[in-house]
Amino acid sequence: MKSLLMCRNRKILGETKGSWTPQQLLPIPSFYPTAKQFQKHSAMEEWNKTTTGFFLLGLFPPTKTGLLLFLLVVLIFLIAFLGNSTMILLIWTDHHLHTPMYILLSQLSLMDLVHICSTVPKMATNFLSGNNSISLVGCGFQSYSFLLIAGGEGLLLASMAYDRYVAICRPLHYPILMNKRMCLLMIAGSWVSSSINSMFHTMYALCMPYCKSRIINHFFCDIPAMLPLACMDTWAYEYTVLFSTNLFLLVPFLGIMASYGRVLLAIHHMRSSQGRKKAFTTCSTLLTVVSFYYAPFVYTYLRPPSLRSPEEDKNLAVFYTILTPMLNPIIYSLRNKEVLGALQRVFGRSLSQKV
Repeated sequence: MKSLLMCRNRKILGETKGSWTPQQLLPIPSFYPTAKQFQKHSAMEEWNKTTTGFFLLGLFPPTKTGLLLFLLVVLIFLIAFLGNSTMILLIWTDHHLHTPMYILLSQLSLMDLVHICSTVPKMATNFLSGNNSISLVGCGFQSYSFLLIAGGEGLLLASMAYDRYVAICRPLHYPILMNKRMCLLMIAGSWVSSSINSMFHTMYALCMPYCKSRIINHFFCDIPAMLPLACMDTWAYEYTVLFSTNLFLLVPFLGIMASYGRVLLAIHHMRSSQGRKKAFTTCSTLLTVVSFYYAPFVYTYLRPPSLRSPEEDKNLAVFYTILTPMLNPIIYSLRNKEVLGALQRVFGRSLSQKV
């Protein structure tokens, strides 16, 4: 287009032979793409037509600011990986932590590990290599892992809230209501039910025809970000997404709020100041984790599609896919004397054996 306008202007200059006015020349807008941008866009479109995979736009721009943000995310990833791995190691090696509460906590750390390992390494590879493509199998793995952990963690947090409710409000019945068998059933139920849900949504999303584009405006294969690319009416499927969101996020969240409401009321009526302080510390820790996890999740997935913004959804996803897995082990270790004690025992034992 730019070359056509330039040819048109040369023709005007040749025909008028000096009698032309600046108003006769057709302006060449500055917003036309440069040759380099046009080649990149053409290459992307050609890739879009021939590939069976997808193209992730990513989280950071290829600038110095983007590089600094990328290094920050890598640091957060390393802290989350080390913190959650340490929590799992402590809980399974120290017999003092072999209680339902800490067994559930070890599963939370395991889910956080899967959560952050399924998104950040691929995002880092794409940013460093400049190749933002992802295969169909890789996209399916990301979608399945994300949905598996998202649903499972919601149910697991509800189980942890129920554990605290029984421990504080019905302490005499705790050995019966929250024995190890019940704890294992809760864990298995969280993994199995979430696995079935994630399998259904992943298979359906990958089987949809994508004839509009394969460029996903996200840093991982998030199904709501993939739906606008499908060349079919997805309104019926969007209702199943809403149903799953309510089942695995909203219902557990309401259960958590109800449990902690009863717990806080029971704490208020406690006569022992030491018991009140310990119970309040434990519950405030769990509420902090729940707030960081649920607030951006619920805001993102329960809004109508007309009010959603791809950029806003992508930024909010950083909270529950990157920040929360880092904060969980920090919150539980720094505010829990039993975990700190286990840390001293395990590492103190290791150091003494070396000496």
